[in-house]
Amino acid sequence: MGPRSVRFLVGVLLVCCAMSSPCLSFGQSPDNATATLKAIHADGLKLLSEPQIVALSGLSTGSTVGKQDLQSGADRLLQTGLFSNVKYTFQSKDEGLYLTFKLVEAPRIPAYFDNLPWFTDAELADAIRKVLPFYDGTVPESGATVDQINSILSDLVASRGLHTTVEHQVIANPLGEGTVQEFRIADVVLQIATLEFGDPALSASKVVRQHLAEVQGKTYSRMTIDVFLAEQIKPIYFEKGFLRAKLGPPEIRLSGNPNQKLPEQIPVFVPITPGAAYRFKSAQWRGNTVLSVFTLTEMLGVKPGEIANGMTVENAWDRIREEYGRRGYLAAKVEAAADYDDQDHTVSYRVGIEEGRTFNFGKLVLTGLSPTAERRLRAAWPILTGDVFDKGKFEDILLKLQTHPEQIFVDLPVHYESVGHWLETDESAGTVDVLMDFK
Repeated sequence: MGPRSVRFLVGVLLVCCAMSSPCLSFGQSPDNATATLKAIHADGLKLLSEPQIVALSGLSTGSTVGKQDLQSGADRLLQTGLFSNVKYTFQSKDEGLYLTFKLVEAPRIPAYFDNLPWFTDAELADAIRKVLPFYDGTVPESGATVDQINSILSDLVASRGLHTTVEHQVIANPLGEGTVQEFRIADVVLQIATLEFGDPALSASKVVRQHLAEVQGKTYSRMTIDVFLAEQIKPIYFEKGFLRAKLGPPEIRLSGNPNQKLPEQIPVFVPITPGAAYRFKSAQWRGNTVLSVFTLTEMLGVKPGEIANGMTVENAWDRIREEYGRRGYLAAKVEAAADYDDQDHTVSYRVGIEEGRTFNFGKLVLTGLSPTAERRLRAAWPILTGDVFDKGKFEDILLKLQTHPEQIFVDLPVHYESVGHWLETDESAGTVDVLMDFK
């Protein structure tokens, strides 16, 4: 029996089977050949264990298998969505068949449960792990694993008397960078009656009370609550140096039978753990040549020994990017990592900067304006062709077009509702063209 490979045309995945000699005698017909599967191994694992691979493949040692059984096992692994590449090889020996899967695990993203208030995150995780023991809070973007979780969650919701389907989709992470796999019920009718906090000072704050209308009375959604916490509550702690304050996760607290039917208006409680207040210690800069360490440190906005105002520091990374943009470095990257000293309650930052190259202004492309209006905008344009592209000047003129167009068009009547704008860079030439569309 010679080498065999099967290619799947969906994606760029490859499943192949290669058999080394000596070959087993599987009978008269190679297509119907069988042998005892003596061992199953897996290479390339990071998050999953070998026993989990065996379970997912549906194969078991001691069973009699043929070529199609091995292929079906590889197919099942591929269909889980947990792997971006599946290969297998097998060796035949006198006593049976030895199978090895060569695997590349697919990237995973966090699971995010939006509107299932009947259960805590821990309860949901426990229910999923009963069926999928490898579940660690992350899931692939698609595949049978995600579909299984949908089914598990639908059964849980049905146990509370609601017969509906849980949906899933990949969305931007409401709590940070990247994406999450959101699980939610499309037809939920529950509303947020009240939002209370574990820190009494928040409930007493006039500023917080003024913003509660943004969530109270709204349809229950974990995302709505999390965004509110990130935008309205987190800055309160960050400004005072509570950089590791833990907000949530939100809880539903009802008196009486925990299995009772939820009222349509549900109270939400958010546990708060402020933690320690940190003082700024230092910043180490790497990769900067255009801006000096002195300039960057000044732009950070906090001095050693001061309370580490987290909002000031977070805004500093944007200020630094903007400063690079004003100098024509449109692709500059600023990546910061915080190092916490929990004994002294200080924080230091390691900041890596990739400046990239400078870009010069190429041309201005305008659509949607009359010839006269276009001439006036070009006359007011602040950057000459060939000059270093100052992103700050570009943003200033955008602001005028949106708020004070008379400063550009003077007495000329110009009517538009929006201004689409794009920067088209040419890395090889080091130029950037500005495209603006008036609608």
